Amino acid sequence: MSTLHTDRDYESDLRKLREQLLLMAGRVEEMIGESVRALVDRDAALARKTIDSDHKVNRAELAVDEQCLLILVKRHPMASDLRFVTRALKMVTDLERIGDLAVNICERAIDLAPLPLLKPYEDIPRMSDVVQSMVRDAIDAFVSSDSDKAEEIMQRDDEVDELYHQVFREILALMIQDPRVVECGVHLQSVAKYLERIGDHATNLAEQVIFMVRAKDVRHAGKLGG
Repeated sequence: MSTLHTDRDYESDLRKLREQLLLMAGRVEEMIGESVRALVDRDAALARKTIDSDHKVNRAELAVDEQCLLILVKRHPMASDLRFVTRALKMVTDLERIGDLAVNICERAIDLAPLPLLKPYEDIPRMSDVVQSMVRDAIDAFVSSDSDKAEEIMQRDDEVDELYHQVFREILALMIQDPRVVECGVHLQSVAKYLERIGDHATNLAEQVIFMVRAKDVRHAGKLGG
């Protein structure tokens, strides 16, 4: 952080907050990967295990909320520290929602496991790779106060949207050709939509980084520099 403090307890509180955010984001990122792996491998057991692990994300959200409120009440942060703490309160909401979306993917993976394979999974794993990297890099940018990296993350959302539309069009064409695959197709379109929403939440995380560093609200402002 740009503000220097002599209070070691205060610095410890801020460091603990960073660590809690990193742990929560790491677990959320793992859930995304596990959910898509369960889909691709048709592994209902992994899907159920991932769903059961969502309580860890919920506990992490409560821990971050508690740490933020502790700092606000006890330390009365100002300037960049205040923005750091208030942004953390907002970011855990996005992270918790990402965890919920990973659970939604697991539920679709369970539904799809006994059904015939509609098509080889290619674009969905690509979407997963992109959104996982967006979440990981957004948190890294947050703890390192790197707004340039946050801008780059926001640009990656275009790739996620493009893949989503490609998946939707391909599956729709398959369902029109063969109505027997409609059930499978609808589940896969849902998975693609969940991943697209994760990309939106990762973009929200990046926007919070930019506000924290530059005190500039870029929400609903379109592409930066556009």
